[in-house]
Amino acid sequence: MDFAVALATSTESWRPVGRAEALGFHRAWFYDTQLLNPDVFVGMALAAERTERIRLGTGVLIPSNRIAPVAANGFATLNRLAPGRIDFGVGTGFTGRRTMGMGAIRLAELERYVLEVQGLLAGETVDVVIEGAPRRMRFLNPELGLIHLGDPVPLHVSAMGPKSRRSAAKLGGGWLNFTGSDAGALRDLEDWRAACVEAGRDPDAAEATLFLLGAVLEPGEPFDAPRAVAQAGPYVAVMLHNLVETSAAGSLHGHVPDFLADAVEAYRKIHAGYDPEAPWLENHRGHLMFLREEELGLMTPELIRHFTFTDTRDRLVERLGALGEAGYGEIAVQLVHGHEDAIEDWSKVAAGLDALGA
Repeated sequence: MDFAVALATSTESWRPVGRAEALGFHRAWFYDTQLLNPDVFVGMALAAERTERIRLGTGVLIPSNRIAPVAANGFATLNRLAPGRIDFGVGTGFTGRRTMGMGAIRLAELERYVLEVQGLLAGETVDVVIEGAPRRMRFLNPELGLIHLGDPVPLHVSAMGPKSRRSAAKLGGGWLNFTGSDAGALRDLEDWRAACVEAGRDPDAAEATLFLLGAVLEPGEPFDAPRAVAQAGPYVAVMLHNLVETSAAGSLHGHVPDFLADAVEAYRKIHAGYDPEAPWLENHRGHLMFLREEELGLMTPELIRHFTFTDTRDRLVERLGALGEAGYGEIAVQLVHGHEDAIEDWSKVAAGLDALGA
């Protein structure tokens, strides 16, 4: 099993990415969230210039936020800086669109976009749909060597639901998943493998990456220790953001565990105080980066334990090893802003898995 890091992109991302490379991590994924972080291609370019082996991927682009020729140019430019080390991660949109008060795009739009970007990167002449009409395009002077099209830029599709997983399987790339529980990860993986079979693909050959947040605890360290809350809590907060934003106003009691329903209802009261005309301006502030002051009191040991990968090193080796045996080929650990040194703890988990041959 390979280990990767995921980061909320910054102009300093090259520092933890460089450390990840030194520790033997396989890849670094850079979030593309234009209203929370610096530009993803800038952050990746800085890392490309300062590393030699680690792969660098977008985690993930959203078609509506960057037209296909612009995205293709970004990848071709990165490929000039780090030939053969660039990955094209793409999805229908969560944070990057939610921060603008918008929902996900249609799967058909995602599929068309992927084919457009891939065609351009292959040096082909492609009909790209812009402003509702197809326009014939290609890179006009790649022979100058200002960009690089010679090495492939592999595709990875973020897909959280059954329909999107089938779309991802059809497109032929790798699969990106994001969850906070072992059971959820295994359930999603089973569906992904079924989607691959339906698409005529060998599920054992289809790359599967699991993104997660968590903290590596010392023996006896509580789940709500300040360090654990800081490193794992942002995922719990995002879960609450999503549930309140997408669920009906009624109580969730009876539908989810009481400790989660209680937290959702508590956050619903906080959310009610946000600007009703643009609640997303507060709801997604700090998304996957830090906990806002009003969220700190919601972080209970039960939520951290049940919905993040927070555990002792030995238990994490056991848990992630089981996910590797099930079919996940890569674990991408998000390094929370200001806690990038957690990579040292996760490198020990990776070493434990290597020792087991996982």
